[in-house]
Amino acid sequence: MNAMTRTPSRTSRRTRRLLLPLVAIVAVLWTAAAVSAEPGGTSLADVRAATAGFHDIDVAIADGYGEFYVCTDNETPGVGAMGQHYVKGDLVGDPAIDPLRPEALVYEPKPDGGWRLVGVEYVVLQADWHAAFGATTPTVMGLSLKAVDAPNRYGLPPFYQRHVWLWRNNPAGTFEDWNPNVSCRGTGDPA
Repeated sequence: MNAMTRTPSRTSRRTRRLLLPLVAIVAVLWTAAAVSAEPGGTSLADVRAATAGFHDIDVAIADGYGEFYVCTDNETPGVGAMGQHYVKGDLVGDPAIDPLRPEALVYEPKPDGGWRLVGVEYVVLQADWHAAFGATTPTVMGLSLKAVDAPNRYGLPPFYQRHVWLWRNNPAGTFEDWNPNVSCRGTGDPA
């Protein structure tokens, strides 16, 4: 019998039979990992849904968010602004990072008055994080939070933070600090 026409042995058929389900399971897991933003599966759409009610700033205030600092501008042309932060102090004081409960909501002043929700920010004090979780860096939605040292313009001790531009496109990137499409309309502090 020619080697090219030989039928597969029982061992190779058994191996294929066992390997095929394993490959299918790996493919499903790989796809699930690619779709999820982090191990818990929180996506930008989930965070949008969780924060949609805060388009009405009075709802944010009733939920415990309060105005913090001033609208944060950057005087470098084309860099833009961070906006006006409304912070929930209880969440900042809690070392846990919950993607569906951001520590800060970010608003932009509207030309005719009022505020427009443009993003969220995750914030944790470095000392609180390290006391609870050791010498690691916190993450949200698969990204490390950025370290901010003291002294800083906010008068805070060292902290970690990460902006997410959910409601206003940021050409610099969804998770960047400054958004060239956001302005404090002359009411903020220059960086």
